[in-house]
Amino acid sequence: MSGLLRPGAHRAAGVADDAAVLAALLRVESAWARALVAAGIATEAEAAQVAAAAAGVDVDLPALAVASEAAGNPVVPLVALLRDAAGDAGGAVHRGLTSQDVLDTALVLLARDAVARVRADLVVAGDALAVLARTHRDDVAVARTLTQWAVPTTFGLRAAQWLAGVGDAVARLDGLTFPVQYGGAAGTRALLADLAGPDAGHSDRAAPALADALGLTATDLPWHTRRAALTGIGDALTTATDALGVIAADVLLLGRPEVAEVREGAVAGRGGSSTMPHKQNPVLSVLVGAAARQAPALAGQLHLAAAGAVDERPDGAWHAEWPALARLLELAVTTASQAAELVAGLQVDPVAMASRVDAATASGALDTRGATGEAGRLVDLATTCWEETRG
Repeated sequence: MSGLLRPGAHRAAGVADDAAVLAALLRVESAWARALVAAGIATEAEAAQVAAAAAGVDVDLPALAVASEAAGNPVVPLVALLRDAAGDAGGAVHRGLTSQDVLDTALVLLARDAVARVRADLVVAGDALAVLARTHRDDVAVARTLTQWAVPTTFGLRAAQWLAGVGDAVARLDGLTFPVQYGGAAGTRALLADLAGPDAGHSDRAAPALADALGLTATDLPWHTRRAALTGIGDALTTATDALGVIAADVLLLGRPEVAEVREGAVAGRGGSSTMPHKQNPVLSVLVGAAARQAPALAGQLHLAAAGAVDERPDGAWHAEWPALARLLELAVTTASQAAELVAGLQVDPVAMASRVDAATASGALDTRGATGEAGRLVDLATTCWEETRG
């Protein structure tokens, strides 16, 4: 899909585009050659030669994409190119692996790096929200339930609730694991064991060595048809976009001219209209809100694919994951970056909030019994929890 239809996609450049996927695939193949040394199946010289070939192989990405159709995935044609580039060490390329091992591990690498970027921007957003919560701890505002005025609250408590949502998302991301994939042709790891022979006895070292080389988690069993690793990543990223979507929705409501309690920070060249020069549109909130509406369907696609991962190798369910995961990674990275900027620049008008409380109270439209209650204590609790969560 063109970046023209994904405003802000430049923020996620290199997250899961073709060049990033290719680089991850080559990293896996290079790391596997080193893992074969640990398993006693390849020599140090062969591993070095494969690594050099992976670093220097000339790949025509459009041509590789076309060639991928013949095998149903890009690994098969890439392995052929890499074996040619490795020369007499070509036999050590991809030895004992299957295409899904390489592509799954490459996608996990991309996901791990994307999650780290999302977390970093969530921390930026959370820190800014903590400041807002403390600054406006006692600034009274009208609370709304089912779209109608209800009782007084404080803007500090509203910001603290946003902060708690971001904290929940960070905790979900921190709970993720990023496993390598290694099962061989049908998940039995038989070929590598045969190559190692009865006297080598080191084939079980390959998966941990691969995990160590890539900074991923080793697994006892391959997960070709158990897709919880990827659905978990999708769910955690969607938890993040959900939390950010709530912030965007509230900012859009509170920033309407007839409400005018908050507004996005003004940035030169942003928010203009093609026909109405007087307008300053809340573009970041709009884009964050749009992303929050897209992410759940992408995570749902991962679950739909997981439910159809039959036999020892899925017949299309695996393939259906790729575009959904790639898009979700890009979307989450973009959205977290936009939301961090949105929150950092948010402008709050306590006077407008107070005047609305006064008017609503005078008209009898606001129940002021108990006033703001323990709002301040809840703000303190939320900001303390955030400090523990952010690390």
